[in-house]
Amino acid sequence: MPIYKYKVFDKDKKAQEGMIEANSKDYVGEILAGKGFSIVSILEVSSGKMKFNLDFLNRVKTKDVVVFSRQFSVLISANVSMVQALKILVDQTANVILKMAISEVADEVDAGSTLSEALGRRPNIFSNFYISVVRSGETSGKLDEVLSYLADEMEKDYDMMSKIKGAMIYPAFVLSSLIIVGIIMMIVVVPKLTAILTESGAELPMATKILIGTSGFMQKYWWLLIVAAVSVFAVLRWYIKRPQGKRQIDYIKLRLPIFGHLFQLIYLVRFTRSMNTLIVGGVTVDNSLKVAAEVVGNKIYQELIEETIKEVEDGNSISSVFINSKTIPKMVSQMLNIGEKTGKMDVILERITDFYGREISNMVANLMALMEPLIMVVMGVAVGIMVAAVILPMYSLATSF
Repeated sequence: MPIYKYKVFDKDKKAQEGMIEANSKDYVGEILAGKGFSIVSILEVSSGKMKFNLDFLNRVKTKDVVVFSRQFSVLISANVSMVQALKILVDQTANVILKMAISEVADEVDAGSTLSEALGRRPNIFSNFYISVVRSGETSGKLDEVLSYLADEMEKDYDMMSKIKGAMIYPAFVLSSLIIVGIIMMIVVVPKLTAILTESGAELPMATKILIGTSGFMQKYWWLLIVAAVSVFAVLRWYIKRPQGKRQIDYIKLRLPIFGHLFQLIYLVRFTRSMNTLIVGGVTVDNSLKVAAEVVGNKIYQELIEETIKEVEDGNSISSVFINSKTIPKMVSQMLNIGEKTGKMDVILERITDFYGREISNMVANLMALMEPLIMVVMGVAVGIMVAAVILPMYSLATSF
């Protein structure tokens, strides 16, 4: 549906602005008139055509939410009313989807909803983690502090994930290019090079026979390879969406050589950072664990946290389950135990997050340094095998005359 931006005067003759999604301009006028507003203007912001593409281009990124949280915190701390602060941020926000969401949240808060309730109606933008922290800030009366701290922690998590994704771009690009070039070579170039070898009738090495056979198969049945690749991708997506499939994939991630340890550290930091943010925000330990179980993003860790929740509700220590787990370092469970005994769980969680956050950064840097020569070796071996399979038989054939 199209998105419209409106300007109106309320019953107290105060100017208000906002955005709304509706079928037509007339329908927007009916909605606003029904609320008792005097309409100044209604402008169409988005036509609603090519909605899929617009949503893709304007999806709300973590960075957008971080900037919104930080700006909102500054306005609240400056004693600007919540509704007024939200309406100011509508003009400050570039992302169309987030802009419309903030406008709707402002209207709902103005109508009597709490901020956490209004944000909770938009789970595709604001996570349960975000809403829980905001709710705690409303309860404690420290919404500005909580929002600022939340923005800081979200930014740290965003920077960590961006660094990891950035480190993977180079090897992914090189390997993808290598596969594409290899396919083109096998379908177009290799048949021309090996034509003279097959016509000579000479005995060919096994490597050359395999190369010719593979090339011939790919030439004739390239469509079958595409169908097979698409089918495997579709089946894999279907399997991952199933609970058992998701759990199996998450288990495999943790057992991968080299990368398995990196995934473990990522999930661990995500857990400790979210727990720290929630506890600092005033959320109870058991509720913090429930939210962290959703945030962590791995089924194995989620099950582990859910077991911990049961232990905590029964009056046991938060570290009672962690201490027997192979996926949680012993240092973490011991430090959590100390945090409970001293009553400084937030400080301990912050220390754990900083320590393993630095370890992730070092590990990513080492992987990048190792990846470049490893890719060169793989490329060299692949090119060497192909050259040996084509050039050596030609050399033997030439020397036989």
